[in-house]
Amino acid sequence: MPGKKILMLTGEFSEEYEIFVFEQAMHAVGHTVHVVCPDKKAGDVIKTSLHDFEGHQTYTEKLGHDFYVNKTFSEVRPEDYDAVYVAGGRGPEYIRIDSRVQAIVRHFHETGKPIFSICHGAQVLIAVDGVVRGKEVAALQFCEPEVRLAGGIYIDVPPDGAHVDGNLVTAKGWPGLAAFMRECLKVLGTEIHHGETVMANPAERSAA
Repeated sequence: MPGKKILMLTGEFSEEYEIFVFEQAMHAVGHTVHVVCPDKKAGDVIKTSLHDFEGHQTYTEKLGHDFYVNKTFSEVRPEDYDAVYVAGGRGPEYIRIDSRVQAIVRHFHETGKPIFSICHGAQVLIAVDGVVRGKEVAALQFCEPEVRLAGGIYIDVPPDGAHVDGNLVTAKGWPGLAAFMRECLKVLGTEIHHGETVMANPAERSAA
């Protein structure tokens, strides 16, 4: 099966892990991920944030690694992509009001192509009328009221879990990236087969 093209929507201070880990894992299995941010060009830097859970009533936020976007936002043609992914963190709260971002998400919704969202990424989906209505959606628990007000059904998955409703794959946050990406790959039709590992015999290794 040929690799798929995935469009990742980010903003300044989107969650570091949800950008880097997703992009690198998808590239590792042969898919192409174009990471974009409104008004940024390929090669431009965005600041990322790292959210952690350290025993307080809510998460803490630290400065993450710089990320160099690899696609110019103004050149994006949603019809060229097989799926869209919205990373979480702080980015979604401001990119969701951008009409260009909304138009991109609307394209994937109306064409029935896969939509992936993690953590606060649900805020972007909620901003587009009808995307979450009647759908089961996982997100950071603090997004539950927004999901319900938009007509969605909030699913409280474990921190390391993910949820699938048709072509919509969602998760609570970066601790769930493994489960989330596994479900994304299934929706994309990606199959990974493990073969037998053959180890050289120690005597042969020392002779070499």
